[in-house]
Amino acid sequence: MISEYSRTSVTLRDTARFSTICIHAGQEPDPSTGAIVTPIYQTSTYVQDALGVHKGYEYARTQNPTRAALEANIAAIEGGRAGFAFASGMAAEGAIMTLLEAGDHVVVTDNTYGGTYRLFERVLRKFGLDFTYVDTSQLDLIERAITPATKMLFLETPTNPVLGLTDLPAACEIAHRRGVAVVVDNTFASPYVQRPIRFGADLVVHSTTKFLNGHSDSVGGVVVAVRDDHIEWLRFVQNAEGAILGPMDAWLVLRGTKTLPIRMERHNANAMVLAEYLAAHPKVAKVHYPGLPSHPQHALARRQMSGFGGLISFQAGSLERARTVLNGVRLMALAESLGGVETLISHPATMTHASVPPERRAQLGITDDLVRVSVGIEDIEDLQEDLAQALDRV
Repeated sequence: MISEYSRTSVTLRDTARFSTICIHAGQEPDPSTGAIVTPIYQTSTYVQDALGVHKGYEYARTQNPTRAALEANIAAIEGGRAGFAFASGMAAEGAIMTLLEAGDHVVVTDNTYGGTYRLFERVLRKFGLDFTYVDTSQLDLIERAITPATKMLFLETPTNPVLGLTDLPAACEIAHRRGVAVVVDNTFASPYVQRPIRFGADLVVHSTTKFLNGHSDSVGGVVVAVRDDHIEWLRFVQNAEGAILGPMDAWLVLRGTKTLPIRMERHNANAMVLAEYLAAHPKVAKVHYPGLPSHPQHALARRQMSGFGGLISFQAGSLERARTVLNGVRLMALAESLGGVETLISHPATMTHASVPPERRAQLGITDDLVRVSVGIEDIEDLQEDLAQALDRV
């Protein structure tokens, strides 16, 4: 199958360790030239040898060798059976939701990404889907929210931007006991930090734009599946709807996954240093980071995650104080997105979560003074000095 593991990927899944899988899974030397890097197959169609006789490729919306290599690569990285790459993370989420039918109910992590909330509330409710948002860190709330109509539990952990965690093994056990499929948005963690399929998840979704690509030069999304029925449907809907990842973007993400482990080591290390610095700073009201002992789910993070990730958020005390910091940084870039090698700083209330109603933002802790930092892989001394001089302006 085009989107499933290649022979090499199956072997790697059984024998290789994480960094080796990132570099080699789904990628074999080009048979025509021996090129070690997967080529960019920038083509819209494929010549057939005779009527009904072809080399496994007919039309580029349906199959592309560069995209197939990426899909096999990320499926292996996440420990799934098949991957499906889409034009954006939101397109990937949209494809997942086509597994449902009118009248179906979904339980969702309340502090989910603003774009996910917008898709669910402004688009999919029109087609008869129903959504209930709960704090999925509280397992009893998941249990109580599930109804006979519930078909899916959609988890985001860590959450964006307050970095709350859900106990994945326990949440999956609750859902599966009730016949509910589990989807995990693993974008914030990356598969280096967390692999939800190990804990029982049925589907994992990523914005490949973020840590998987890692270089802020591609937009895309991917779904990794383990169940036959999900794989069959996602393959169909990827072709039917056509929101595919292009070959150039697939190639860029393949380049990114090769260095995912070493990038994530630096993201994790830098974020830990900055979180500790901010937690001790007199002008910072509160820091959200799973690696800090003060985080309410620090013990869960140590148990469930390999490292604590590259995202930090902190409260500056007021909107004006937050504005001063955001406008005062010199090295960090004021921009949306995350997961690139460069450090980005943003204001969730007016940027990533602007589509969430103000009263709901307040309930979720997305306050006007909240600042989010996607910590890059620069020298940590430079990042700390930049934050220090910005905070000095407050």
